[in-house]
Amino acid sequence: MSSAGSKELKYKGVFGTIKTMVKTEGPSSLYNGLVAGLQRQMSFASVRIGLYDSMKQFYTRGSDNAGIGSRLLAGCTTGAMAVAFAQPTDVVKVRFQAQVRLADGDTVKRYKGTIDAYRTIGRDEGIRGLWRGCLPNITRNAIVNCSELVTYDIIKELILKYNLMTDNMPCHFTAAFGAGFCTTVVASPVDVVKTRFMNSSPGQYNSASNCAITMLKKEGPKAFYKGFMPSFLRLGSWNIVMFVTYEQIKRGMMKAQQSWEAPF
Repeated sequence: MSSAGSKELKYKGVFGTIKTMVKTEGPSSLYNGLVAGLQRQMSFASVRIGLYDSMKQFYTRGSDNAGIGSRLLAGCTTGAMAVAFAQPTDVVKVRFQAQVRLADGDTVKRYKGTIDAYRTIGRDEGIRGLWRGCLPNITRNAIVNCSELVTYDIIKELILKYNLMTDNMPCHFTAAFGAGFCTTVVASPVDVVKTRFMNSSPGQYNSASNCAITMLKKEGPKAFYKGFMPSFLRLGSWNIVMFVTYEQIKRGMMKAQQSWEAPF
């Protein structure tokens, strides 16, 4: 009764997966890698989102009328810069979330904590190990960045242009939701390959492209959209929270700046 098959956990759908994880691993399992995830988002977002408007200004030579080409270039540039700067945080996050958990309750932990993960990867795999999968992640992040930021920009612009909504929270929510869906459709194949490659054992795949080809041959095209619904729930909710919060912070900062410049 102790065969490998009996120990293999089966997940059926988003809510089935959540139920199984809570039952077998406890509610805290839903937050595996939270610290590493926060480190990743703080470092990635500060570069790819914080510098987006500045890069648009750079590519348009200071003009306020940014075309689709300038927006795509800005999104690709800040996405690539974010990966070059914060790739180790992504490697640690993926490794944390993929730590093996057995059905009998025992836990096989490769890392004791976030700092230990950085130290262990650097010691066992060298500095290059912390930037493992950097090139596919640059591709992935450039696609995600363009999909998120450019799609949000365009949807919001169209909503305001045709007077469907005013520039307030419902408008930001709608544009963010649309951006989240478009991002999931475009980026899901790259995301699946990136995660599979970054979490693979040494020598399993020669490169990210080899990983993609192997998946296509063995599992078919549908393999690239495995986990689409949880991915959409993650990216959709992330986009809504991110853009709504970003717009409110930006609006608050503009009001604060105006009050500083004209206090009376």
